[in-house]
Amino acid sequence: MVDDGASAARPAATQPLTQSSGIDALLALQAVEDPLFAKKRALRRGNALLDTLETIKADLLLGQVSEGRLNQLMALIGQARERNLPELDGVLDDIELRARVELAKFGRYPAG
Repeated sequence: MVDDGASAARPAATQPLTQSSGIDALLALQAVEDPLFAKKRALRRGNALLDTLETIKADLLLGQVSEGRLNQLMALIGQARERNLPELDGVLDDIELRARVELAKFGRYPAG
């Protein structure tokens, strides 16, 4: 008996493609961001930014701002810019400029 390979190829060709489409559907669901989760994350970032600004304000009044807090502020500003809101970006630009001035007093000039 001669095996021409046709019988082995036939079962592979008739298998349904539902498994890969199920995975595609799961990946598509994971890519969609929950609006409530996004809002909660934005609120957490905003509160962290405000808390850091409040601490820096108190430090400025005492005349001793730490470089670490300023670096933390710069990181929070970078995270807040993900939302791409023009009104917010203007405020963040002003805050970032002031943080850069304070960091320059330490001899640090962060890339912008």
